[in-house]
Amino acid sequence: MSGRVVQISVSNGGVPKTAVPVARITEDGVEGDRQRDREHHGGPERAVCLFSMERIRDLQGEGHAIVPGAVGENVTVEGIDWDAVLPESRILLGEDVALEVTRYTSPCMNIRAAFKGGEYSRVSQKAHAGWSRVYARVLVPGTVRAGDPVRVLAPGTGEQS
Repeated sequence: MSGRVVQISVSNGGVPKTAVPVARITEDGVEGDRQRDREHHGGPERAVCLFSMERIRDLQGEGHAIVPGAVGENVTVEGIDWDAVLPESRILLGEDVALEVTRYTSPCMNIRAAFKGGEYSRVSQKAHAGWSRVYARVLVPGTVRAGDPVRVLAPGTGEQS
């Protein structure tokens, strides 16, 4: 299934992250992005955080104030089956960048402002399966732009899901 990059987001630490039109993605993450809490964020296994624009729209429909970048994701995507984005899935961004999903993220209270009543657990995989952001490691670095294509490969296959 093919989609597109809606937004690339970075910050000097914390949330919300703000949009940039283009960014280089390396094994260390998105250039220009920092994390204040390196114990829980960043590093090679959590180099890039991704989330679905469709999920953001649905959350907005529930009355939440969430927008791209508000919950700390670096890459907001649309047009892919978010339920197919599982640990070990490979995601291709643009022409060059290859990622492998390592895990679902655990929401923390720093993102509560994006949620009605501060209910940040709304994006918890344990409480609401399929609504979590995901972390990924970088397999092939490169440059990504808003509007670039996104493809999801099934876990362990290299085949598009």
